[in-house]
Amino acid sequence: MDPIVQITSNLKKRKAQGEATFPLDDLHQDLLERVLARVPPSSFFSLRSVCRRFSSVATSPSFHVACSQIDSREPWFLMVDHDLHRASLVFDSSEKNWRSVKAMNNSNKSIPVASSGGLVCYKTEAGELFVSNPVTGVCRELPSVTRLTSSETLHAIAMHSSKQNPSAYRVVLVFGEIPNLAFVVFDSAKNLWEEEVTLVRKTDSSSDVDVNGEEEVYFLSKTGDVVASNMQRSPSKQYSSVLTIENGEEMLYFLSHSGTVISCNLTQRTFFELPRLLPVYFEYSIDVIECGGEMLVVVLSEFLETSSLRFWKYSSRDRSWYQVAAMPASLSHEFYAKKVDINCVGHGDEVLLCVNSSECSSCLMCDLKNNKWVEMPKCYVDGKEKEFLSAFPFEPRLEAIV
Repeated sequence: MDPIVQITSNLKKRKAQGEATFPLDDLHQDLLERVLARVPPSSFFSLRSVCRRFSSVATSPSFHVACSQIDSREPWFLMVDHDLHRASLVFDSSEKNWRSVKAMNNSNKSIPVASSGGLVCYKTEAGELFVSNPVTGVCRELPSVTRLTSSETLHAIAMHSSKQNPSAYRVVLVFGEIPNLAFVVFDSAKNLWEEEVTLVRKTDSSSDVDVNGEEEVYFLSKTGDVVASNMQRSPSKQYSSVLTIENGEEMLYFLSHSGTVISCNLTQRTFFELPRLLPVYFEYSIDVIECGGEMLVVVLSEFLETSSLRFWKYSSRDRSWYQVAAMPASLSHEFYAKKVDINCVGHGDEVLLCVNSSECSSCLMCDLKNNKWVEMPKCYVDGKEKEFLSAFPFEPRLEAIV
């Protein structure tokens, strides 16, 4: 039997029999660190106040190595509310409750824009980028991107961290005006931005995508309002994108201003606009997520006096979208005629959905594999209910280095 499991079993037996508990002080430091590395992070923080030895473990390099050997941890979700610059509340998906983390310094007015592994990337109003570990509160400013001028449009900010090396991560920026797109990558191991790479556009004659660019289209809504086809996104989701590995190639997906999904093959240095899910004159809310290692699109739309929320997967083989899941009609109908905006994030098989409008606000969790939906518990601060606009998933890892 694993010695850690044996020790835990002995502790439980002795406690049940009323005997003195196993003296943890007698444990060898290496074994103690292996035990504590398996403790849920929230419980470990409580244990740090038990004794000085437990508290000192948190900064031990060998303890960080033991933590890095834990393949995965249940995610925490950093929540963003209307006060965009003070994101310090997280939802602990393992314990299904709320807790606080160390917020970024608000003097530079930074908002979270991407996350991966145990790290979160922030962007300031002035355009600087910071990477932070929300658990430890440690952060660093990335070198400035000299090739990205204020006149160039920034479309996407994505992160990828290495599970094998907690101190290695990459930040990807996609910028330019369609069809003239480029990307640049920050490599933490080298502590520099790599050379700018131009993306070459691939076209498909069978697609209905407008290859001449993203011209704004105006149409009448069902209520008689003049509506622009250009999509308005909440500031914290303005640069959201998805990084995946497909057939050994690194892919990045983001939403264009007109609501089409842009597929960037960073390995082949090409990009392609995927076919629209709905006509441009439809009113709908859309988001792109990564779930189970795949890119999915979430669409909330209205049809025949009701609302539907559906998950779609794109097949490159026949260049078509296929529905893979849907919110039960009894839930999605609640959003009808409320001009709801959705912001979603995925982690593993879980999806967190933030629903917002002037008439309603709620957060739901979906087990996509089983299509099981649960409304998240309400969060109250100083007696007031918080309304969240978006979220960023990360694994609570003390060993994640910025």
